[in-house]
Amino acid sequence: MSAKSEKMLTLRFLSCLIVLSMCLMVISTLSLHFSSDFFLPRPVVNIVLVNSTSGYWKSSAISAEVETFLLPSETMPRQEVKSLVVVSEDSSSMNSSGIRGRDRRCDVNNARLRVYMYDLPPEFHFGQLGWKPWNGSGNDSWWPDVSNPSEVPRYPGGLNLQHSVEYWLTLDLLSSNVPSIARPCTAVRVWNSSEANVVFVPFFSSLSYNRNSRVHRREKFSINRMLQDKVVRFLQSRDEWKRFGGRDHLVLAHHPNSMLTARKKLRSARFVLADFGRYPVHVANVAKDVITPYKHIVKTIDGFSSPGFAQRPILVYFQGAIHRKAGGAIREKLYNLLKGEKGVHFAFGSVRSTGVSSAARGMASSKFCLNIAGDTPSSNRLFDAIASHCVPVIISDAIELPYEDVLDYTSFCVFVRASESTRKGHLLNLLRGINEEKWTEMWERLKEVTEHFEYQYPSQPNDAVDMIWQAVARKVSSIRTQVPREYRYLRSQLFLKNRRK
Repeated sequence: MSAKSEKMLTLRFLSCLIVLSMCLMVISTLSLHFSSDFFLPRPVVNIVLVNSTSGYWKSSAISAEVETFLLPSETMPRQEVKSLVVVSEDSSSMNSSGIRGRDRRCDVNNARLRVYMYDLPPEFHFGQLGWKPWNGSGNDSWWPDVSNPSEVPRYPGGLNLQHSVEYWLTLDLLSSNVPSIARPCTAVRVWNSSEANVVFVPFFSSLSYNRNSRVHRREKFSINRMLQDKVVRFLQSRDEWKRFGGRDHLVLAHHPNSMLTARKKLRSARFVLADFGRYPVHVANVAKDVITPYKHIVKTIDGFSSPGFAQRPILVYFQGAIHRKAGGAIREKLYNLLKGEKGVHFAFGSVRSTGVSSAARGMASSKFCLNIAGDTPSSNRLFDAIASHCVPVIISDAIELPYEDVLDYTSFCVFVRASESTRKGHLLNLLRGINEEKWTEMWERLKEVTEHFEYQYPSQPNDAVDMIWQAVARKVSSIRTQVPREYRYLRSQLFLKNRRK
């Protein structure tokens, strides 16, 4: 055989070997993809990182408290994480939100929270919106049909709307069992309380305070007080409450004056709050309760059309009540310091008349928006600023912020101690020292996080509703390991009682 022929045979052999190697690699890759459960622990397979290009934390960020919540197999490297979504073991039939492709029903087994919701009569929830149940019988008639979003009862606007978290969470649970509604599967309603890790109390307490607090003639108590008393009696009579002493119950009290007469009696439950300003620490605290955002009043600016540094001529913006009670006295001090300063808009304003539209225009024209403590540490103003992509300046030493364990507010907010803010020249010098490059970095981050503060129906992955459920999941992980000793005997009696039935 000639040298030329030998060379041709060698080249053909090498070509065949390369093709064979590539085929084996493709086959092994496909095998790994379709049988990943075999190679990896199932909890690890069920956690999917969707986008790691921008994260809740800009540094080595997941706190020890969050890490201890996660199971060992669920603990992730400390890196920037955009969002987490749960998928089915059969990923071919599920989309990225954990919803079945054929009928959109959530798989209960893949939900982070299984939620049992009490069937309270309409007077506690949608009845306060003027909704009336159909003339049927049974508890099914106590809830509106939520399958068509355009026909869902509307929550009242104005200042009522800022405390409407109770409405959005209840709607989300009702829709979790509706096949036609596409939503995240973070929380799913279950019908048996023994299967639940959270028990939800659907009482619109903020709306009840706003609408039913007046005591009418010939009555000793307001309707709001009467409803609170009914809720307390109902809960304390339930086996679900007695099982863990209410520790697995979620009670909605977003308005700072809601649940005034009931909060101490229900203090073992987990409250959904705006802040801890009017709560003693033994009733509400950061260890057990969930801080949630206000529903912003101004419209969200689209990220593509959001004005940048040069298009925002106002340096500092504040519009609201200036004369407040003791906790908000700093507003008046700042007003006296900043009024008349170049680039500062500091004025009295309200939501009445054109107040909302005026605030929306002002925030969209400003680089920094002041969020100053008022009667309580928090206010809706912070979330209006976020929706306007106006960098918030938080002057409230006692404020607690929503999902702060997974969201780094320092990447898009400026924090100033109250005592330092009232030093002459300090605040303006600080803000004027933030150059365009640094401000733009914070502005870009604002546009990224805005979705986490959007309440909507149906809910979407990582919007306000979904983020709240995720926060609840992080809080309730230790419920079953922190039951007081006195409840062991009660739980034993309940178990034996159920067995006899």
